Amino acid sequence: CFYNSPIRLGSLEWLSDPAGIFELVEVVGNGTYGQVYKGRHVKTGQLAAIKVMEVTEEEEEEIKLEINMLKSYSHHRNIATYYGAFIKKGPAGQDHQLWLVMEYCGAGSVTDLVKKTKGNCLKEDWIAYICREVLRFELVFLSLFWSIIDK
Repeated sequence: CFYNSPIRLGSLEWLSDPAGIFELVEVVGNGTYGQVYKGRHVKTGQLAAIKVMEVTEEEEEEIKLEINMLKSYSHHRNIATYYGAFIKKGPAGQDHQLWLVMEYCGAGSVTDLVKKTKGNCLKEDWIAYICREVLRFELVFLSLFWSIIDK
């Protein structure tokens, strides 16, 4: 496991550089904040999903919240395991890149699954399974949320 310590208040500058630890293999998707790559742990060859985002000061607090959420909930069986966060520093005057490294799920997303089916339609039993698993996670999330509110 490549898990690094919790993100604390202050700058993200203290995160390690990914050079020599992870390498990017190929782009597998695009998101709101950046691209997602299939990557590889340099020493073990283990595949990982690496979300690469440009970091600006305005987004830093939101990014820290995302990282802490990933750390808190990635141990659930329906959430990709979080491995760590790294900063690849850019040249002077340019934004740094944040690398969020997670378990690589080669089968893709539910959207990818739908696109691969005949007629772009899932069978009812598949939909029931997906809904059940989403609800299982939501129940865990809500119970944690309410336990925090009660304190």
